[in-house]
Amino acid sequence: MPELPEVETVVCDLKAEALEGRTIRHASVYWPRTAATHSVGQFCVALKGSRIESISRRGKYIVCSLSNGSTLLVHLRMTGQLAFFDASQARDRHHHVVLRLDDGRELRYKDTRKFGRWYLLENPDDRLGELGPEPLDDRFAAASLADILSSHARMLKPLLLDQHVIVGLGNIYTDEALWDASLHPCRLSSSLSDAEAKSLHRSIRKVLRRGIRCRGTTLGRGQANFYSVAGRRGRNQDGLMVFRRTGEPCARCKTTIKRIVVGQRSTHICSTCQIE
Repeated sequence: MPELPEVETVVCDLKAEALEGRTIRHASVYWPRTAATHSVGQFCVALKGSRIESISRRGKYIVCSLSNGSTLLVHLRMTGQLAFFDASQARDRHHHVVLRLDDGRELRYKDTRKFGRWYLLENPDDRLGELGPEPLDDRFAAASLADILSSHARMLKPLLLDQHVIVGLGNIYTDEALWDASLHPCRLSSSLSDAEAKSLHRSIRKVLRRGIRCRGTTLGRGQANFYSVAGRRGRNQDGLMVFRRTGEPCARCKTTIKRIVVGQRSTHICSTCQIE
């Protein structure tokens, strides 16, 4: 579930908690598959003694540059969460990675569905290099998106979800951006006019920026939902226009929002505002 705004929120929280500059004194992995690039033993040995030099985001990845020259990438997938604990606090059974820091705290990774992955790489481009452009980057102009759309003949929603084409968008923000731009998710990307491409570019950036300002989207109150590093819920769900609003009136035209399936993904639309 965590999309660009949620991952950006986590990165900002980690920085605010002064994780940059901390040294990893000890690492433990309790679900072996979480360590995607190494055996558990190799992974823990490689992290021990490394200082976290900087933290950033690329797409849906948390990027930690380490003093030993390697890069730690964390992909939260559906239910991954990071939080700080005192070392004396008991470990939850869903805490699958624990990093003990030089200031006495522990950074713990919780993942109830166990889909998240941690990558330790000498060259981060081995994984990040295959990703598409950042939609909030100043260099990602409307013309850049228009070129991408015109070079493919794919339905809009699956195309926007493809992280090789453009990063950071998932089910929530794609539905919101397409509604905001009055575009049907099944429209072929190559069929958009320049004006429609410009509108979609504006809408993508608008919904992502709103998500960041609201510190992410938290759907429901279960422990598997998105929470910030400090355990706070996001606020963006309060302003969603179409996502999971099935049966409610469209905010623009009052037509009942309906749920359809596009590319095997649950999708929410207004059939009046978004004509195929």
